[in-house]
Amino acid sequence: MPPRSEPPTESTPGPREDPATAAATGEPTPKFGIGQAAHDPAEQPRRESAAAGGSGELPRTPAAGSTSGAAHGVAGGSAEPPRREPTAVSAPHGPEGAKGGSAEPPRAEPSAGSAPGAADGSAPARPDPAVTAQQAPRDPAGRPHEAASKASASAPDEPRTPARQAAEPSRSDPPWAEDSETRPLTPALALAALGALALTAGAIIPVSPAADPGFTSWPWLALLALGPIAAAVWLASRRAALGGGLILGLAALAPGRLVLDLQFAVNGPLTIRPELYLPDRFLGSSAVGAGFWLLVAGHLLTLGGGVLAWRALRSHDEPERRRWRLLVPLLAVVAAVGLLTAPVLSDNGFLLARAAFEGPWPALGGYLLLAAALPLAAVVALAAPAEDVARGALGGLAAAAFGVALPPVLAGLLRDDLHVAWGPVLTLAAVAVVAGLANTRLTERTEKTESDLAGNARLPGLFWWRLTTGLLGLATALAALIGAFAPQVAVTALNPGATAPVSAAADSPARWFLLAAALVLAVPAAGVLVPKTAAVARPVLGVAWAGIVLAGTAVLNTALTATQAGNLAGFGGAAAPVFSYDLGAGAAWTFAALVLAALAALAAAGTGVVEREDAGDGPTPNNNLAVVTAGAVLAGAAFGLPVFALPGYTAPNLWSRFDTPSWGLLTAAVVVIGAAALSTRSRPKPAAALLAGAALLTALHAAELPLVGGSLGGASPATGFWLALAATAALLVAAVLAAAGGRRAA
Repeated sequence: MPPRSEPPTESTPGPREDPATAAATGEPTPKFGIGQAAHDPAEQPRRESAAAGGSGELPRTPAAGSTSGAAHGVAGGSAEPPRREPTAVSAPHGPEGAKGGSAEPPRAEPSAGSAPGAADGSAPARPDPAVTAQQAPRDPAGRPHEAASKASASAPDEPRTPARQAAEPSRSDPPWAEDSETRPLTPALALAALGALALTAGAIIPVSPAADPGFTSWPWLALLALGPIAAAVWLASRRAALGGGLILGLAALAPGRLVLDLQFAVNGPLTIRPELYLPDRFLGSSAVGAGFWLLVAGHLLTLGGGVLAWRALRSHDEPERRRWRLLVPLLAVVAAVGLLTAPVLSDNGFLLARAAFEGPWPALGGYLLLAAALPLAAVVALAAPAEDVARGALGGLAAAAFGVALPPVLAGLLRDDLHVAWGPVLTLAAVAVVAGLANTRLTERTEKTESDLAGNARLPGLFWWRLTTGLLGLATALAALIGAFAPQVAVTALNPGATAPVSAAADSPARWFLLAAALVLAVPAAGVLVPKTAAVARPVLGVAWAGIVLAGTAVLNTALTATQAGNLAGFGGAAAPVFSYDLGAGAAWTFAALVLAALAALAAAGTGVVEREDAGDGPTPNNNLAVVTAGAVLAGAAFGLPVFALPGYTAPNLWSRFDTPSWGLLTAAVVVIGAAALSTRSRPKPAAALLAGAALLTALHAAELPLVGGSLGGASPATGFWLALAATAALLVAAVLAAAGGRRAA
């Protein structure tokens, strides 16, 4: 060892112990005097205490003559005896100290006679932080000490005290952290999977012992039931929100499908479900089998899975602005219209195919629930805060609609006595587009991104919406025009002994009424296609479409009444001819006009939303509120009462005789009152256009007296006629006041 420095004159030297002996015993040895010994292993416990206690320096003792400085030299509250410090001229470390890896670099220590407190760190030079960071306590072999390494790894910037360790949370994730997102969906997926298995079993096991499926349908039904659930499970393992949204979409149609299947229990022979039930003989009634209960259980389990998925995915966040928020509901309405038509065309005498409104109540209730759930679920799906939930819900909705519409199409393709109807095909086409849109980005880009496109990104959207609205309006007018001139009823007479039947056609007395409604709609529809008049013509079209429903239901009433009479035979004895009444081409075109009118109304509403977004908020004066209210009240009363009166005949209305035309009257009344209410919250020009369209509709209702009552002969004006004229006048005055208010505001 190199020679050690001698203690100053005023110090009291103490005994020094060999470092090797201290290392062998493992006990710290008190050191007296002022000379610092070389590093030895006995110092290691104190170094660990300094590292864990938050002190970056080893405790040291000042030189002789510094009594109070010794008290300040204890770091971290250590109770160990003070150590000897070298003088200014002594060598700081020997070879053994260099080998031991001292925690501090050599430093100049105060000599004898230094001022008190010099050892507390105020006077000595501080080490370089870069050098200190590279040094750590080491064992005699030169390896970093384990305790210091752990402390350095857990808190690289500052030491961690026991209080700090207790306050800090654990940095290690629980073992289920990766699975925490999909864990809440496990019950929902399980219930939905059980529901799919039950639906598959219900397709294999007969729903009734009295009839079997019309074709081998269970593989197709199993694919329609199990395929979406398998996709949901697979997606949930990767993107939980997407799989959960798929379950939500499937559950949206479960109530309607459940009510539709109840027809098997109420009156099975009237069921139009050839994929599950097709009798081969005449049946007055039939019992249900195990397959029916499996279908019921499958729908209930699917609904339960949807409820659990909703609870797992619900969020209170604000929804993003979605693309296709108008197109998807419009397609859903188209799909709903297809479900309300006849599912299949039949040449089988034991399967009477008819539309939903002509069928028994369980089937009608099920189809109505399905038709209402499709657009409603589409709107709710697009309002979901998470895009994955919205996309999954639209995909599940499309899959559920496929499960309803595809089996009748397969029956028409696989059986010779059944034929494909256009309604299910329309539904499949619409929901296929919805499924395609679900695979695109639903969240709109930011305003900055939109402005970076060429021009204003919203203008092309408005152009396409106006084009769609105008074309649908013209198509509706054209279909109504054809329906007005084509025969509504086809009459076939077979005389006894005749070799060929005699055919004839019958027209509806309301055909001129339908022609007038078509002309009233065609004018604003053409105006929507012209840029200069589109802003004014669009609100008029948004009201005038109800005229097609008002006149179309009156025309269809003639055809439905004739066909419900059925075959009439034998009134004049054995020689009397046999008459057969069937729907003519005019009835089909009129029904098509009703469907197109509903689509045109939705398109007009969507165009109005886009126009309002482009125009922004503007002044909405309500100076004509009293006149608007009077016009709305008079219009509601006019549509509720007959326009003309005939001796011995009461025209359909909303109070005394509710018939097929009454649905048209109710639709027109709701549209006029709604337009009047909306005009009070609209800007002046759209408000004036809405009120003008409402006046056109009430005037068309008053024109029923000459157009329909004139063809019957002997008709006289009734109370509804005078109320319609008064409503027309009030609404026109309100429209003029709204337009004048807009000019004053400008």
